[in-house]
Amino acid sequence: MSKEILSLGLTTIVGLTMGLGSLLSYLVKKTNKEFLSLSLSFSAGIMIYTAFMAILPEGIHLLEDGLGEPGYYIALLAFFGGMFLTALVEKIVHKFGGHYHHHHGEGHHEHEHNHHTSNLGILSAIAIAIHNLPEGLAIYTTGLKDISLAIPIAIGVILHNIPLSIAITMPIFYATGSRKRGFLYSLIVGLCQPLGAVIGHLVLSNFLNDTLNGILFSIVGGIMIFISLDELLPISRQDDDHHLGIYVTILGMIVMALAMNIGHHHH
Repeated sequence: MSKEILSLGLTTIVGLTMGLGSLLSYLVKKTNKEFLSLSLSFSAGIMIYTAFMAILPEGIHLLEDGLGEPGYYIALLAFFGGMFLTALVEKIVHKFGGHYHHHHGEGHHEHEHNHHTSNLGILSAIAIAIHNLPEGLAIYTTGLKDISLAIPIAIGVILHNIPLSIAITMPIFYATGSRKRGFLYSLIVGLCQPLGAVIGHLVLSNFLNDTLNGILFSIVGGIMIFISLDELLPISRQDDDHHLGIYVTILGMIVMALAMNIGHHHH
């Protein structure tokens, strides 16, 4: 079997594991608000840890390699730029998604909340999808060089795909009550990994350099932090015991730290 097919196969399998985390929603009743709220806290921990410990450092590293000292500042600019970009996208999503101001009382709050949560799942999906493109490319290109090197990277990516898919599925399931939709979104986002490999191979191999990659990584880091602070944590705080939410957020960070260490993947 050719190296290309083998690498693409590996990348595709990794991408499909995004569906696994969303299967968790099948174990939960829609009415179990507390569990869903805590899973959002958990997702926030995962996203914050990933952004600060893996994605932003990777961006800084790539940019400093390519540009020297200024690379660090460019990475930070891109990081905060990612946050402002998300804020802007969110404003637009809200504008076109519309708010439902006719209902008052409990139902109104619930609807507003659901609408908000659904947008959040979609925003998380977009951020993770962008992050998956270069990741898929990384597995693929490593596989072309040496498939045995690509396998540990793949395992590392699978281990953090599963918690990331929870970050997509849970808000969507929470808002729409549709497990299928959450699963579908996760799967589509997962397939961005093999897609990244293909696009990267066909189109970007001429353009895609460390500098561009570094900027992308830094932007995605900013997106993930913004989503966590603006959306995941405030929603999870609406429960009675917000301390529990924070502990679960820390647990999410620990899980991600372990997942990254097992695969200990360096691009």
